[in-house]
Amino acid sequence: MANQINQATDRYSTAAHQTVDKWADTAHPAVDRLAAGAHGAVDRLAEMAGATAERVGRRTQELNAARERLGNTCSQYVHDNPLTSIGIAVAAGYLLSRLLSSR
Repeated sequence: MANQINQATDRYSTAAHQTVDKWADTAHPAVDRLAAGAHGAVDRLAEMAGATAERVGRRTQELNAARERLGNTCSQYVHDNPLTSIGIAVAAGYLLSRLLSSR
């Protein structure tokens, strides 16, 4: 009787192993496709992040150059027109004080 139980256990165990192996063989291609898709998505995201960082860097340089040009233009205007510059500064200060004091 024990021999029959051992034989039945071996048959069921072998069948179970075969079933697990069959499922594993079926799952491997799907997992591989999923992993390949995930790698592709990560690669695309990395490329997009790199391109965005490059655009931000270029834009930062452009804005810094524009700020420098504006500063130079204002400085030159003040140098060329000192009295007008003082008048503009006084008028701007007066307007700001009126706007801020009305609150």
